[in-house]
Amino acid sequence: MRIYRRRLPHWDVPDRPVFVTWRLKGSLPRERCFYRESLRSGESFLALDRLLDTSRSGPSYLPQPDVAELVTEQLREAASEGLSTLHAYVVMPNHVHALWTPRIALAELVRHVKGAAARLANKLLSRAGQPFWQEEYFDHLVRNEQEFDRIRRYIEWNPVRASLVTDPRDFTWSSAHEVRE
Repeated sequence: MRIYRRRLPHWDVPDRPVFVTWRLKGSLPRERCFYRESLRSGESFLALDRLLDTSRSGPSYLPQPDVAELVTEQLREAASEGLSTLHAYVVMPNHVHALWTPRIALAELVRHVKGAAARLANKLLSRAGQPFWQEEYFDHLVRNEQEFDRIRRYIEWNPVRASLVTDPRDFTWSSAHEVRE
C-alpha cells in the first residue's frame, strides 16, 4: 500500500476496488471552499458532488455525445488493456465517477484515462493544449462488499439524482445503460 498526498490524500492499493471521481477544469467556482474542517471527507465529497450535479456554469463538454463517448471508451479501453477491472462508471455533464480495481498504480491508471480522454476531447473540440480536467481527483478505497454495492448504486443512480433521466438504464454514458443493451 502506498499513501501520497497532493491537495487530497490518496491510497494506492493495487487489486483492491476503489471509487474515483474527477471533474472538468473550471466546473466549480474557484472562490468556493468545498472542504471544511467540520465535515468528514465523505460529507465533503457528497456536498461537492451535489454542487457538480446542480452546477449550470463552467465548461459543459461532457454532454456532447462525441465527447462523452470518447471518455467512456477510455474507461473501457483501460479495462480491456488489463490496467483495471471496470465495475461501474458514469460520465456526467461535468464529472466522471468510476468504480474499478486497478492492476497498476492508481495515479498511473487515472493519468492514463484522463490524459488520453483530454487529448482526444481537446482535438475534437479544437482546443488543443488547454487544460481539460481538474488536476486533482477524489478516491475512496472500498472496504467491503456492502460498500462496493452501495457505491455501484450511487454511481449508476447519479444521473437520476441529477434529474437527467428517471431510470439509470436510460443514461447512455453509464454502466447501468450497458445492462439494457
